Amino acid sequence: MNGCAVNVEGRRCDVSNPEDARTLTDVTEPVSRQERKQRTRQALLDAALELLADRPFVSLSLREVAKAAGIVPTAFYRHFASMDELGIVLVEQATGTLRGMIRSVRADPASSRRMIVDSVRTLHDHVRKHEDHYRFLTRERYNGHGPVARTIEVELRMFAGDLAIDLARFDPLRSWSTGDLHMLADLIVTVMLATIVELLEARPGQDQEITASAEKRLRLILLGVPHWKSR
Repeated sequence: MNGCAVNVEGRRCDVSNPEDARTLTDVTEPVSRQERKQRTRQALLDAALELLADRPFVSLSLREVAKAAGIVPTAFYRHFASMDELGIVLVEQATGTLRGMIRSVRADPASSRRMIVDSVRTLHDHVRKHEDHYRFLTRERYNGHGPVARTIEVELRMFAGDLAIDLARFDPLRSWSTGDLHMLADLIVTVMLATIVELLEARPGQDQEITASAEKRLRLILLGVPHWKSR
C-alpha cells in the first residue's frame, strides 16, 4: 500500500506524481515548533508592513500589529523584545531588498557597459515589486526618528560603502582615493533614493519620465568623473 488513497482534491493520488507527492508530504509531515515560530514572526513583520502603507512607524502599536497577525499581544514578546526591534528587522529586510537590487546589476556582465541604463531599469523593477519595503524605508529615512531611523542611516552608509567598492572596479576610478569613491557612491545613492520617492509618488504613466530623469542625473554625475581632481 502506498499510503495515499485520495488527495486533498478528492482524486486518487499517485505517489510517483511529484504534485501528489508534495501534497502527501504537506498533509503528513508535522510543522516543527521552530517553523511555526518563524511563520508567526514573519506574520508580525508582514502585518506591520501592511499597516505602515500610509502611516509612520511611530504611530503603530503592538496591539494592532498582534491583532493583524492573529495572535494575542502577550505572544508578541516571544518574537520581538519591543516594537523598535520589530522596526529594525523591517529595516534590515528593506535594505536587503535594496542590496539584492544592486547584486542583480553586478551579476549582469553587460552592466559595466550600460551601467546607468541597467541600474535605473533594475531599480524601477525592484521598487514596483517591493513597494511596501521601499515606502517604509524612505518614509522613515526622511521623517522617522529613534532606533529605526538610526538603523536606516547605518544601513545606507553600509550600502554606499559596498557601492564604493564596486565603483573601484572601473578603470577611470582605480586611482581614486577611498574618500572620493565614497563621495561618488553617496551622490549615486542620493539619486537612487530620490528616484525611489518619485516612483512611489508617481501618477499613472509617469514611470518612463522618472526613469529618464534618473538616467540623466546619473550621466551628469559620471560625466564629471574624468575631470575630477581631488585636493
